[in-house]
Amino acid sequence: MDKKIIIAIDGFSSTGKSTLAKELAKHLGYVYVDTGAMYRAVALFAMQNGYIDKEFFDIQSLINSLPFIRLVFKFNPDLGFAEMYLNDVNVEKEIRTIEVSNYVSKVAEIPEVRSKLVEQQQEMGKSKGIVMDGRDIGTVVFPEAELKIFMNASAHTRAERRFKELKEKGDQVSFEEVLKNIEERDYIDTHRDDSPLVRAKDALEFDNSNISKQEQFEKVLKLVKF
Repeated sequence: MDKKIIIAIDGFSSTGKSTLAKELAKHLGYVYVDTGAMYRAVALFAMQNGYIDKEFFDIQSLINSLPFIRLVFKFNPDLGFAEMYLNDVNVEKEIRTIEVSNYVSKVAEIPEVRSKLVEQQQEMGKSKGIVMDGRDIGTVVFPEAELKIFMNASAHTRAERRFKELKEKGDQVSFEEVLKNIEERDYIDTHRDDSPLVRAKDALEFDNSNISKQEQFEKVLKLVKF
């Protein structure tokens, strides 16, 4: 299609938002932005600086440090997608761990963090021709997006996918730990005061519990070519 649009993909964790978004962006020649990676990078920064652990969360110190957090996506031609850089360091692998997953939703609750990242995300989409996935893309970041998708699947199905993914990477985790993490993130994401995870009124919902990645991609691609 000639006219470039904004495609917003929201949904719960481990629903395959990033996989779908990457495939769409590659097929359409669009820019892909993984907003979850941005929040994960901020969570990693908080961990590295001792602002958050299992016992406490020094929110004010993280807020004070926001001006010093530089997030940049750099395209990796060997992988075919952009990787996350935190203050000029490639942290793509570090931000995908279960440890970061345990803290990212708590970090994403902070209004100051969301404000900083939403501003950056909106700037990225000014020229359109972008596919962005996250929790509030169709409701807050790009409420004017021409195509909005909301993805869902059962918590158990999502935990199975995430567990398999982590095991393949060599992470030592239990299925119970992964399921607990997903359920906790679901609760925090849907109950936070600032930009909670909700389906935009004009978003098309996809429950992919029992659908293949290819079937899902083909269905969404047909929606793009309206």
